[in-house]
Amino acid sequence: MPQQLTSIVMMVVLFGAMYFLMIRPQKKKDKEVRAMRDSLSQGDEVITIGGIHGKVVKVNEELVTLEMTYGKQRINFSKWAIGSVTKKGKGSKADEVVEELPEVTEDKKED
Repeated sequence: MPQQLTSIVMMVVLFGAMYFLMIRPQKKKDKEVRAMRDSLSQGDEVITIGGIHGKVVKVNEELVTLEMTYGKQRINFSKWAIGSVTKKGKGSKADEVVEELPEVTEDKKED
């Protein structure tokens, strides 16, 4: 009986370790990607999961229209096809003006 109890405890411990090492980090990453896709706005520069670079022209519920720099072509993509945002466009929340700090200079001491 104690051997069966030990086996059950080991299985529970292994499942718990697998959850904290594999499942939980993946869910966290998925949540971050979903938030990035939901925050897409006009003017953002993005890269699709297929490697296409473009600028967001229009954002709908499920579709994103990208403008490619070569030939000024516009293509519709599903939001899930956006892999990353390389540069936030004007008008997005990330572009808030931050006041620049003056440069810090060190006075050289003359001996």
